[in-house]
Amino acid sequence: MDTNLILAYAFGLILIYVLARLLFLPVKILATLLYNAVIGGIILFGINWILSAAAVIGVPIALRLPVNPLTALIAGLLGLPGLILVVLLQYLW
Repeated sequence: MDTNLILAYAFGLILIYVLARLLFLPVKILATLLYNAVIGGIILFGINWILSAAAVIGVPIALRLPVNPLTALIAGLLGLPGLILVVLLQYLW
């Protein structure tokens, strides 16, 4: 076989590998953000459920956390500090 042909195949395989890595990296990041947003939304729903159960028992809590993509993403990405941030913003707003 010709060395130029072997080099061309090697270059083509490397190029395909690099392009695949560049195309799949944004998909991986988006999937991680979506996963964190879903987890954050579940946490916010759970806290709202606990707060509503406390109101039924008789504990006067007038705080309702908004569940939207932004607050879910904040709670999902930042974890407990993000949840505290959402609670403080809702309480102060």
